[in-house]
Amino acid sequence: MATRSVVTSFLEYDRKILILRRSDRVGSYQGRWAGVSGSIDPGHTPEEQARLEIREETALTDDDVVLLASGEPLAVDDPTNDYHWLVHPFRFRVLHPERIQTDWEHVEHRWIDPAELANFETVPSLIDAWQRVAGARE
Repeated sequence: MATRSVVTSFLEYDRKILILRRSDRVGSYQGRWAGVSGSIDPGHTPEEQARLEIREETALTDDDVVLLASGEPLAVDDPTNDYHWLVHPFRFRVLHPERIQTDWEHVEHRWIDPAELANFETVPSLIDAWQRVAGARE
């Protein structure tokens, strides 16, 4: 099982976080809820990749978000799909939520209280990733 390094960013506004339901067109976990996620491209740091994914998946620019926290990477094994992920979690405050425009990777998005994460069918260990960055408060 090969390891793939990925980022997951939680976007926060008014004490709620944005979750996005993955489309049938993505390579894994179709129909499941996630943060803004993607594989880390060669030559990018995890933070650079997180910001790139935010731009691609939500149309928010660096001027629309403020980094609040970066958490310790989280190893996630998914033997059902033969995946081993190294998830780099981030948390960003959104300054202009009205500017969010999701791309083809998602079919729906919602702002939720973080305590509601357990009520959604998410990508593996999304709650654990959230807990790595949840302690950051302004």
